[in-house]
Amino acid sequence: MSGHLVIQTLNKSFGGIQAVQDCTFEVEAGSITALIGPNGAGKTTAFNLISGVLKADSGRVLFDGKEIHRLRPHQITHQGISRTFQISRNLEDMTVLENMVVQAPVRGWHDLFRHGIPPHERQRAMELLDFVGLARLANEETRNLSYGQKKLLDFAAALMAEPRLIMLDEPAGGVNPALLEEIISYIRKLNQQGITFLIVEHNMDLVMSISKKVVVMAYGQVLAEGDPERIQRNPAVLEAYLGEGQR
Repeated sequence: MSGHLVIQTLNKSFGGIQAVQDCTFEVEAGSITALIGPNGAGKTTAFNLISGVLKADSGRVLFDGKEIHRLRPHQITHQGISRTFQISRNLEDMTVLENMVVQAPVRGWHDLFRHGIPPHERQRAMELLDFVGLARLANEETRNLSYGQKKLLDFAAALMAEPRLIMLDEPAGGVNPALLEEIISYIRKLNQQGITFLIVEHNMDLVMSISKKVVVMAYGQVLAEGDPERIQRNPAVLEAYLGEGQR
């Protein structure tokens, strides 16, 4: 099974602020790993370093044994990693189906505007939209979708490149309990098919119910890691969440 992610002593500063310091942890192939921590702990920065949105000052990221920390985001996607963003990046002037095809590997923009949508990409996009219950909205402009539907579209679009590892940035953010249960079920189904997940999330009910491993960050560093039960009993974790918090 592939999808093994290794983060080694990542460092990133913004001016005089050390946002991530010696960040080190692993995501086992086939697992669901949650990355949590108080606001300002460095989670999003670490997420952006892993996915190539930001470049680390030092440290390494390896995926299935290959260094990827020097690659650009689209190159990392080609290696088998897809991600979502906390704020939707869908193109609102396009239809739901077109937003899906833009995420297709190698092609995307070129085929979309010059040659229409290739049949195999249309078929895959429709299968994924059906998976998340959006197939009926394939020809709808994305601007007309509800917030929850845009979240589902983000999730489905991340699957277009046939990733082996999916990074989800706060999938539960702003969604109602019914939709959250749907998202959890989709994650579990895909994980059962062998897809690895790394999830940044504040919803502790989701984290503790779905994760095999939890990595806790505080002040830019990894504070603790382990299974959900152990993390919930960790005094340092409790202090980080219940103490004065992070800036």
